[in-house]
Amino acid sequence: MTLLQCAAYERRAWFGSRDLWNLRATHVDPRLQEPVTVRMFSQLFSCTPRGARLARRLVAHRMDAWGFPHGSEAGENVTLVVAELAANAVRHGRVAGRDFRVRLLWEGAVVRVEVADARTERLPVVREPDGEGGRGLVLVAAVSEGWGVERRAGRAYKVVWAEVRVTEPGGPRGRRS
Repeated sequence: MTLLQCAAYERRAWFGSRDLWNLRATHVDPRLQEPVTVRMFSQLFSCTPRGARLARRLVAHRMDAWGFPHGSEAGENVTLVVAELAANAVRHGRVAGRDFRVRLLWEGAVVRVEVADARTERLPVVREPDGEGGRGLVLVAAVSEGWGVERRAGRAYKVVWAEVRVTEPGGPRGRRS
């Protein structure tokens, strides 16, 4: 069987008796759909202070690549939220042999920060700051539109999330993610 015969056989197997040219009738006009741009960054980190530090630095770099330069309000706020949630994942969500994941989703004027860790029974609680700590979630609540926890049923992790409002930067500066 030649390559051309194989292609014809596969076309019949996938499309039956319909011809490929007749598929244009089912094509959706792209002008009827509004374009939606969602940028996403996801990375797994070791559940150590070094992993939390690396998460903060990589998120700052990603925000810069997305057009929010180092030192900008949006870049600093998202980086602060990641730093606090990653530190909480290392300090309170650590399970031996398990890592934590940081995920950013940027859609429109909001960057959603998600940090997943393996300690499902310990949920974050805002508490009064003491000498050593307790300020992390207070800072997250101050710079974000909202935050919360999602328990994933049947999964061995929980996700702590926060949504940070950002101003449109005018697009990435010649770089694609």
